Amino acid sequence: MKNRLLVYCFTIGIVSVAHAQGPPITADKPIMLGAKRKIIKTLTEIRITDQGTMSRIPFMGHYLPTSNSLVAVHIPLTLYDANAALGDIQLLGKYQFYRKDHTARTFRIVAKTLQTLPTGPQLGVRGISLGQYESYQGIVAAYESTRYGISNEFGFNLSPQSNMDELRYKLGFGLPLMKPSYPVNIVNLYFEYNSMWFVQTNEYMLLYAQGIQYAKDRLTIEAAIQVPFIQEVNKANQRKYSIFLGTRYVF
Repeated sequence: MKNRLLVYCFTIGIVSVAHAQGPPITADKPIMLGAKRKIIKTLTEIRITDQGTMSRIPFMGHYLPTSNSLVAVHIPLTLYDANAALGDIQLLGKYQFYRKDHTARTFRIVAKTLQTLPTGPQLGVRGISLGQYESYQGIVAAYESTRYGISNEFGFNLSPQSNMDELRYKLGFGLPLMKPSYPVNIVNLYFEYNSMWFVQTNEYMLLYAQGIQYAKDRLTIEAAIQVPFIQEVNKANQRKYSIFLGTRYVF
C-alpha cells in the first residue's frame, strides 16, 4: 500500500509539472504529452515593418507515434501587399532521447529537424515566406518545475539556395501565475529571446517576446508581442514589431 501511494504521488507530481506550463509561444520545448496524442494548433504572426504589414497563419497538425517522438506538418497562409498565398510548408520531427524526472520537476532533451519546402512566394522575408528550401537541425532542452520553466534551443538552419545559413539560439522562461491543478486551469507568463547569426553575411538579430498564455483542460490560448533588440540585417528582414496570436487543442 505504501509503495502504491509513493508511485501515485510521484505520478501526480510529474503530471503537475507537465501541465504547469504549456509550450513556449515563440520557442519550443521537449515535453511530450504521451503516445498516440494529436494536437491541432495555429500561431499567427502579424509582422509590422517599414515596408508594410505581412502575416503568416500556419495550420499545424502534430502527432505523437510514441511517448518520445513527434511528427508534424505546418501548412501556412501568407498575407502580403493585399495578396494571399500558400506559404512555405514545413515538416517537423522530434525525438526525446533524455528524460530525468523527479517529484514536481523534470529535465528533458530532444533532437529536432524542420524541413521547409519552397511552396510559397519568393518574398525573401525570413519567417514569412522565402520560397526556398531550408533544413534546420537542433537540440531543445528544458527544465520545468511547478514554480517556473526554462527552455533552450540551439541549432543550425541550412539555406542552400541563398547566403542565409543561420546559427540559432532561443532562450525562454515560463512563470505560472496560478497553482498547478488537474484538470488544467492555469495562466502563464513567457519571456522569450531569439538570437540569429547569419554566418555567411555576418548579420545578426536579437528578438525579445513577452507573452501570456491561458490553458483550460485541452485548450490553450496565447498571445505575445515581439520586438527587436538588435537587428543588424538587410532592410527586407528588419521589423518594427510582431504580434503573435495562437490556439492549441489536444486530442
